[in-house]
Amino acid sequence: MFGQSREQLRRMYVDAWRKQQAGESVSPLEAMIAEVVAMHPEYHALLEQGEDALDKDFLPGQGESNPFMHMGMHIAIREQLSTDRPAGIIDAIRALLARVQDAHAVEHRVMECLGQSLWEAQRAGQAPDELAYLRCVQGLARR
Repeated sequence: MFGQSREQLRRMYVDAWRKQQAGESVSPLEAMIAEVVAMHPEYHALLEQGEDALDKDFLPGQGESNPFMHMGMHIAIREQLSTDRPAGIIDAIRALLARVQDAHAVEHRVMECLGQSLWEAQRAGQAPDELAYLRCVQGLARR
């Protein structure tokens, strides 16, 4: 997914959702994308616009959130779980899940830590601090 343009990434969401809805075969990545899309009915209409969804700008200053970024964070968290990177993230998320009991809600809480980590890294012009991110997620499990 990395190294692609914004349009190419968005097209992956549109195509995965269209294929899943049409009952076509999908790759493992497309299946993961379609699963995340299915959890967000508020984005279905956007994705069903096809090409028109690819160029839309989402302006936080006008109260808009970017659904592609939101779904991408779900996928990033799932990828982290598949590789246990940063080391210990599986245990931290399991502990949070034991407390919250809702996997989708857990991913949304973890997104707060991920978003903060990405924002700080971008601001500092460096790679995200994996240890700080892990500590943030571990802290969620203790609250």
